[in-house]
Amino acid sequence: MFSKATSNFVRQIDPEGSLIHVSRVNDSQKLVPMAIVVKRDRIWFWQRPKYQPTDFTLADLLSGDAVLSPGVSEKDFLTYEGMFGDKLTGKLDSEIGSVSVVVEGKGSSKLYSGFGQLKKEELDVKKLLRDSSNRLVDMHHVLVQQLKKRAEVLAVVKERILTTNTCSVSQTKKEQCSFQGVLWMLGLLGGSFKVQVKDTNSIEMDSDVSLEIPPGTVVAFSVLELEIKKNGHYAICLQPGTVGGFESDSPIGSFPSIDSLTVVDGTSNGHSSEKLPLNALLNGSQEMDLSPLSELPQSTRCVFIKHLQETMKDRSALTYLQDVLEEVCGGETFTEDEKDDVSESGRATLSAILDRPGSDQHSAHTQCTFPAYLSAAHLLVSAIEELPDQTLSLLGDSRPDFLEAFDALMCRFKENSEPLSVQDLPGVLQDSQSFQLVEQVLYSVKVKLRRDAVCLWAETDNNAGVLPLVLCLSVHGLALLCHGMN
Repeated sequence: MFSKATSNFVRQIDPEGSLIHVSRVNDSQKLVPMAIVVKRDRIWFWQRPKYQPTDFTLADLLSGDAVLSPGVSEKDFLTYEGMFGDKLTGKLDSEIGSVSVVVEGKGSSKLYSGFGQLKKEELDVKKLLRDSSNRLVDMHHVLVQQLKKRAEVLAVVKERILTTNTCSVSQTKKEQCSFQGVLWMLGLLGGSFKVQVKDTNSIEMDSDVSLEIPPGTVVAFSVLELEIKKNGHYAICLQPGTVGGFESDSPIGSFPSIDSLTVVDGTSNGHSSEKLPLNALLNGSQEMDLSPLSELPQSTRCVFIKHLQETMKDRSALTYLQDVLEEVCGGETFTEDEKDDVSESGRATLSAILDRPGSDQHSAHTQCTFPAYLSAAHLLVSAIEELPDQTLSLLGDSRPDFLEAFDALMCRFKENSEPLSVQDLPGVLQDSQSFQLVEQVLYSVKVKLRRDAVCLWAETDNNAGVLPLVLCLSVHGLALLCHGMN
């Protein structure tokens, strides 16, 4: 709940900036100016890194006994109060194995964040540079030794946003669910049971939780990365976008980058205009394989996409689902606070993936390798999570035939740098209402769809970043899950 509140706060006041939301109240006391945090990159290049606080400051990592105490400025920041809510309704009617299941649900959730008057503390970076100019990093420090082996990045806390008074975060949830088929999970696990259920059961779950947050609680912070040489010399990365890390004899890194995926930024490949052809931003998707999703049984794909589209309407559930898949596929972990924020749709979607009929449910956890469809599901959910809320809402309500037609159009844009003939527009999208929906989805990721009497083309601003790419991946994955459902 705290994590969701701070995430909303950062999204509202600094959506494109450098602030990082605090996931756990317990981390607050560690996030002092000049504190060391560990930056951990994620599997896909578009994912935001995770930052883990440590018990050390930069002074603890430097050799020598001289006290390092740079100045810290303090000033009022802003007063913040927010109310966020959503209402979810849905119905699932399908057969899984030999089990017929009907699930109907509705619910509402409201999150109130009253952080009150906030203040900002900021490190005097110039003084820090002067005071530490002759100091070296102790390369034998236990933290340095551990992180150097993992090729992770150290960063120093530059600024932090704190509460000044006792404040509160509260969440109210109401969920109702009626269902038939008490052996739902046995059906997902591939059991050969005959089920006949005549009674209808209902469950109502209400929760009302409030947290009282003390003064001095950090809700957001920003960092500067450290570039550390093998001889202990270090530099603070002052320019935005500069990446730190440990010097190595050979490049270490298992994470794909934008450069490796040939995504242009508006200045390369001869493009100097603010408007770029869409295919220039979609090249990277060719290196990412979602095809294992199409190999899942149709019943599993049906359950998965229906749950996934419901989950897309609840960002906290979507984030939880992505975190669980990342833990399974890449060994990452998520906090108990993040678990508590998830709705039932997120848990149900995960069950549809992990416990698909005919699979060994324990293989993903007990073997060194995991099924290809699980990796593809992680790629899809990670791409979807990066999309703006408006895009998620539009795709979450889209029909299977629309998603397949939209995917076909995106593939044609990806393969062609020249305008398409209007005749190439898939039949479903020739309907004016469907075409307008395509325009809305593309516009939500900063892509404008243009057409005249004979031609159709798309162009994007050079600040669209990876949004067109993750949209292309998301639509393609959803279309693979929809195949054969019409």
